[in-house]
Amino acid sequence: MQEKVERLVAWLQAKVKETGVKGLIVGVSGGIDSAVVVNLIKRAVPDHSLGVILPCKSNPEDMEHAQIVIDQAGIDSMTVDLTETHQTLFSTIQTQLNNKDELHQDQQQLADANLRARLRMSTLYTLAANYQYLVVGTDNAAEWYTGYFTKYGDGGVDIVPLVHQTKGEVKEMAKYLGVPDEIIYKQPSAGLWEGQTDENEMGTSYEMIDRYLKGESIPDQDKEIIERMHRTSQHKREIASSPDKF
Repeated sequence: MQEKVERLVAWLQAKVKETGVKGLIVGVSGGIDSAVVVNLIKRAVPDHSLGVILPCKSNPEDMEHAQIVIDQAGIDSMTVDLTETHQTLFSTIQTQLNNKDELHQDQQQLADANLRARLRMSTLYTLAANYQYLVVGTDNAAEWYTGYFTKYGDGGVDIVPLVHQTKGEVKEMAKYLGVPDEIIYKQPSAGLWEGQTDENEMGTSYEMIDRYLKGESIPDQDKEIIERMHRTSQHKREIASSPDKF
């Protein structure tokens, strides 16, 4: 694990040098993946790394955990509360849809959640432009393969250091880096709505996805879910689709 961490830190340092930026920035959610990234970028560029807490109708416990991570890593930080901004924009959009009698209530929960993710992305890039930093993503191998991220939201980043690490490997890395237990062992959740958990939303578990990615045998039901998620989310892992040149 020490070797893996050192290689990731060296890769982050190389990306800073290669792109000519001054440092690295990451959104801190209070979850294990962002906690690991916080620790990695702090090691890579100790004096030019920034963790940003971005509450947006968020669970207070997640914000507390985010602050715990900031304190544990000793990284510079700031908080930008997006709750009012989100409410203003989302209600304005809903009003226009209502005026056209085209508001689909069954789609509003997901639209709401995705807008939050995209507001966070926009905020991180605004800060990154100010500091001349790269925006660092937190997606692990399981999330990347299944497309369990918001396109141009938490998937809208410059670099993704954990993209080849399974959820289990991220957990082991978190232990090595000294991430507090309450972060490591909490139920994975994107905090999209009250009671939301990653595994309930996906219909399978990170353990099953990790086993699938390692080529191990898993139940057919889980395999079908994982392969369907990968197939339908392919567009998220590519730049905007275009026709062949003619």
